[in-house]
Amino acid sequence: MATMAATSPPTPVPTGSPRRGRIGLAVSAVLLACGLSACGGPSDVSVVTKSVQLKSAFFAQFHTTALVDGAGYALYVFAPDNRESVTCSGTCALTWPPLTVPAGTRPAVAQGVEVGLVGTDIGPGGKHVVTYDGWPLYTYTDDVQPATASGQDIDLNGGAWYLIRPDGRPITSAGTSPAGEGGT
Repeated sequence: MATMAATSPPTPVPTGSPRRGRIGLAVSAVLLACGLSACGGPSDVSVVTKSVQLKSAFFAQFHTTALVDGAGYALYVFAPDNRESVTCSGTCALTWPPLTVPAGTRPAVAQGVEVGLVGTDIGPGGKHVVTYDGWPLYTYTDDVQPATASGQDIDLNGGAWYLIRPDGRPITSAGTSPAGEGGT
C-alpha cells in the first residue's frame, strides 16, 4: 500500500521577486525560440524592442515630414543601397551609422509610421539593420542635435543621401530619383 506524503501548497512568488522575473524571462525565451523554430507557431515572429523606435517629424527647412529615430534624429537612405541591401560599410558606416536592432526584434513604431514598411536586412558584420520599404536606414554623425538634417541630399561616401518620407519615398532634390525609388 502506497502512502502519500503530505505536501504544502506552493509558496506564492511575490510581485517584483527576482524569481518571478527569471521565470517570466525563461518563458519569454522559450516562446520566442519556439516561434522562431518549428514549434507550430509562425516562423517570422519577432519581438518589438522599445530601445529602437521609428517616428516621423516635420523638417521646416525642407517643408516636409520625414522619419526620425526615437531620439528625434533624422534617418537617411543611401542611393547605392538601391532599396535592396546595405552597401555602406567600413569608413562609410562610421560617418553614417546604420540603425540596428538585436536579432529577432523589430523597432517600435509611432503614429504616422507604416508598420508594414518596417523590416531588417543583415548588413556587413552580421548586424540587423532596420529597413523602411526596403531601404536600409542610417543616422548621420554630423547631425549633432535632433530635428536637424545636415546630410540631406549630399553626395558622400560613394553616393547620395536622402531623408525618407513616412510613405517610404526618399526626399530627393527636384529632378532626381535614386535607383529603386519607384518614381518621384
